[in-house]
Amino acid sequence: MEVTVLLFAAHRERVGVPSAVVSLPDGSTVRTLLSRLRGLGGGWRDLPPAPAVAVNRRYASGDSVLADGDEVALIPPVAGG
Repeated sequence: MEVTVLLFAAHRERVGVPSAVVSLPDGSTVRTLLSRLRGLGGGWRDLPPAPAVAVNRRYASGDSVLADGDEVALIPPVAGG
């Protein structure tokens, strides 16, 4: 299966691309995806241990199972005041 990973703000700057298409085995979880991304090296390796993630525009946990065609957004921390 393939999922599209979207990166924003600090994550986009760290990795150097706004998005990527990643192939994963069926039944993979968000945690599996993050491990695969870190294995790509470069800026991917520096992603936070547990970034906020949304799958198809809904927040998801590391145990969330992904499906072919899912859109996975890695959401950077937000500061404000």
